[in-house]
Amino acid sequence: MSLLTLLAGISAAGLLIYLIAALLFPEDFS
Repeated sequence: MSLLTLLAGISAAGLLIYLIAALLFPEDFS
């Protein structure tokens, strides 16, 4: 597993968490 693959996985997971948080708490992302 290369560093680039690991970085892409971390960024994808972070983006997914951000999107879920924005859906659950829309008032925090106004």
